Amino acid sequence: MDILQKIYDMTAFGQLAADPWSILMIVIAVLLLYLGIFKKYEPLLLVPIGFGVLLANFPGGNMAVTTVEMDPLIKKMTITQIAEVHGIMNMLYYLLIKTGLLPPLIFMGVGAMTDFGPLLRNQKLAFFGAAAQLGIFTVLIAAIFFGFTPQEAGALGIIGGADGPTAIYTSIKLAPHLLGPIAIAAYSYMALVPVIIPLVVRFTVTKKELAINMKEQDRLFPPKHTIKNLKLVKILFPICLVIIVSILIPSSTPLVGMLLFGNLVKEIGTDTNRLFEAASSTIMNTATIFLGLTVGATMTSHTFLNTQTLMIILGGFIAFAFSILGGILAAKIHNLFSKKKINPLIGATGLSAVPMASRVANELALKEDPTNHLLQYAMSSNISGVIGSAVAAGILINFLG
Repeated sequence: MDILQKIYDMTAFGQLAADPWSILMIVIAVLLLYLGIFKKYEPLLLVPIGFGVLLANFPGGNMAVTTVEMDPLIKKMTITQIAEVHGIMNMLYYLLIKTGLLPPLIFMGVGAMTDFGPLLRNQKLAFFGAAAQLGIFTVLIAAIFFGFTPQEAGALGIIGGADGPTAIYTSIKLAPHLLGPIAIAAYSYMALVPVIIPLVVRFTVTKKELAINMKEQDRLFPPKHTIKNLKLVKILFPICLVIIVSILIPSSTPLVGMLLFGNLVKEIGTDTNRLFEAASSTIMNTATIFLGLTVGATMTSHTFLNTQTLMIILGGFIAFAFSILGGILAAKIHNLFSKKKINPLIGATGLSAVPMASRVANELALKEDPTNHLLQYAMSSNISGVIGSAVAAGILINFLG
């Protein structure tokens, strides 16, 4: 009987029975894995996040992240001591996430895989990437009225930028205790871009506006200036932009700087091809794995199953929808004062979800008119949204941090 008792004590059955909410978190983890694997919703991140949730919620595994609120002494521990006392997942969290290292590395990879050509050829459309940040600041103000602290409200509002790494980075700086639910909300809504954009468009854009053909507008109102040496401009652009951003909003430099560095090594070409390959594949993939696992490991029943989490999920959706609305309204306002009309679908792509938002907008336009290819125009707004969300994050960190 003693042997049987020891075998039972060795298992997690007793601890799971004592904390049945852990079973619910395991179900949530399986749901995230299902969405990532079978529904293909952001699988590169939902799969590691879901698996991280799974690991964290098996009692006795010592794989859940221990926050400073749970153990104030952890602030005084070295990385080695954290690993010895709280396990390897905490070591990874405090080394890679708490320091803010991984989100900029992922931004470097995003920059290496992004072509700024559409933005440079249609610079006017970059305005919609700024207008689409409306959801961030709208939800920030609303969240404060609902009882969130300014720091928590800022971390919640950044979900409207539709950028997972930016949301995680901002949460780390402003409200690390909300990291898990904010990351889940951000990546879930990014995966639901093909659903949310058409939903907002249905209620805000008319059939006539959807039919605006950008190629026809270019023919009627050709651009006054063309870039003669696009290759040189694409090399100079990240250098000039990082200087401007770093002077005006230094707190945005970690994200914007790494994004632009990744893009620079891509545009230089063969001389930096090894750097480009490392940034876009090896480093990017490694950072994504550890980011997903460690963020998932913050989501235990004690930190995730509460009213605040539900409010974050709801607030994140509102921020996302308002960001899409902000870009659409900006396009409508532009059309009131300009002869050359802009299809509001381009405004709807001022999110940071590249290139998914652009593909969705292009498909919606082609449904109305099979000749209305918006992809290159939508990418201009979409790419500026990446930069815009990182700049917005820097502003929030500067004012609220």
